[in-house]
Amino acid sequence: MTGAQKTPTEPAESPERGKGSGIALLVIASCQLMVVLDITIVNIALPHIQTSLGFSTENLSWVINAYTLTFGGLLLLGGRLGDILGRRRVFIFGVLLFVFASLLGGLSQESWQLLAARALQGVGGAIASPTALSLITTTFREGPDRNRAFGVFAAVSAGGSAIGLLAGGLLVEWLDWRWVLFVNVPIGLLIVLATPRYIRESERHPGHFDLLGALTSTLGMVLLVYGFIRASEDGWSDSVTVVAFVAAVVFLALFIITERRSRQPITPLWMFRDRNRAGVYAMMLTLAAAMFGMFFFLTLFVQNILGFSPLRAGLAFLPVSVIIAIGAGFASQLLPKWGPKPFMAVGAILAAVGLGWLTLTDVDSTYLGSILGPMLVFGFGMGLQFVSLTLMAVSGVTPQETGAASGILNATQQVGGSLGLSVLVTVYGTASRNEATDQVARFMADASPAQRLEFRRTGQLPKPWSDQVLASGISSSFIVAAVFAVVAALVALIVIQVRPDDLERLQGGAGLPLAQSDGAPEPLTDTGASETPADTGAPEPDTRDGRPPPQG
Repeated sequence: MTGAQKTPTEPAESPERGKGSGIALLVIASCQLMVVLDITIVNIALPHIQTSLGFSTENLSWVINAYTLTFGGLLLLGGRLGDILGRRRVFIFGVLLFVFASLLGGLSQESWQLLAARALQGVGGAIASPTALSLITTTFREGPDRNRAFGVFAAVSAGGSAIGLLAGGLLVEWLDWRWVLFVNVPIGLLIVLATPRYIRESERHPGHFDLLGALTSTLGMVLLVYGFIRASEDGWSDSVTVVAFVAAVVFLALFIITERRSRQPITPLWMFRDRNRAGVYAMMLTLAAAMFGMFFFLTLFVQNILGFSPLRAGLAFLPVSVIIAIGAGFASQLLPKWGPKPFMAVGAILAAVGLGWLTLTDVDSTYLGSILGPMLVFGFGMGLQFVSLTLMAVSGVTPQETGAASGILNATQQVGGSLGLSVLVTVYGTASRNEATDQVARFMADASPAQRLEFRRTGQLPKPWSDQVLASGISSSFIVAAVFAVVAALVALIVIQVRPDDLERLQGGAGLPLAQSDGAPEPLTDTGASETPADTGAPEPDTRDGRPPPQG
């Protein structure tokens, strides 16, 4: 912990447009892709991991959860580390930690070793991902250059899940499950080697680490996610589930109290008082829940009901990545003209339409006739939104706080995905149990004596009765996922406000910061020559929008 000092007068210089800035964007986007796709690349390998390391079915889910829990829980601290220590050096450290953990995971011989490696991967990702987003704000000038960079970053963030499913299918089919982890090693090392050459170090904003805030927020989010996961497996009345939720509420309440009193909080609470930024975080939370659910349940559907191999299942999701990239590119080109609100609202509506369409899936559905169309509609809608969401989340904040702003955005995506998936799994479990009651009665009436004997021995319904149960549960889950997307659309229509000055800023003019669209008459003018709050004492809040007053 160090005392706060004055920041340097001159901001870090940004590279000129051209080859250097293009490679810098490639480095940043490659890191984000590596971190994001690792959430899904392991999914298709799970049956092979279970056989190789002897996981029970119940414990197998922790191969995914160990990563998402540490990733989502530590993102806020990761963003703050970059602000204080310098974003480039923290970025390199996060990537190296991710690479080391991936290597350990691929070499695992016991189940606990893999789980520990996955948790360490989450720590590395939580450090690298928000720092990568912050580096865009310090590498690219505000206006068209930064808009294009955010478009690429958003497309990678949104499409990484689908790419992970494809890459996982290829690696498992052609090599071995361990390569879904080993593949990160060469990619990460190339990123580390290129970063010092093409990305300049950002300003350091010396201050203190809000360790109590980091601890309480991390524990609170981890316990909240764990509570939902536990509820989906053991029910809402389970004692451990109840204790997890109670503890989560306590820690998150302590986190809010700590941040209100801290002179340099890890999460400046005024960010949530800005209606646009609060709306962006709410939209990301609900949209991530819908997106994680779609990939999870469609993966089950195409492999268990349609009978796709791991490779074919991965290829089935490739069109989603393409259409998300197309939507992101379309939005980034037209943002300066139309502003972000139309893309947010239309994108969320398209996502809801796609998910609503998927509720019609049943055992007679086909990929081309019932799955591809909804995925394309959903994917294009997500591509439209992620550019605007990413841009608005970090616009209008001081250089000292871009790490915190990007950390909150990433945290809402990961925590929203984990929480939403747990809710959808709970819905799936209830619907599938109800359907199973009907299917067992039909099975007992139509099955042969040998089938009945096998059912009494295993308790598992055979096909086609089991397919009916699975399809019914998945269809019900998509109803709730569509509701998540509708909520995001309502937030975009009601909460988000964009003024003419915001459009001028998107075009590289001198308009007000995009995030400052709630009527605050003064933009933040910090250029790095100001003092941090710890230098002058806690500032009086600006009652117009809850921000600290402009400094410098």
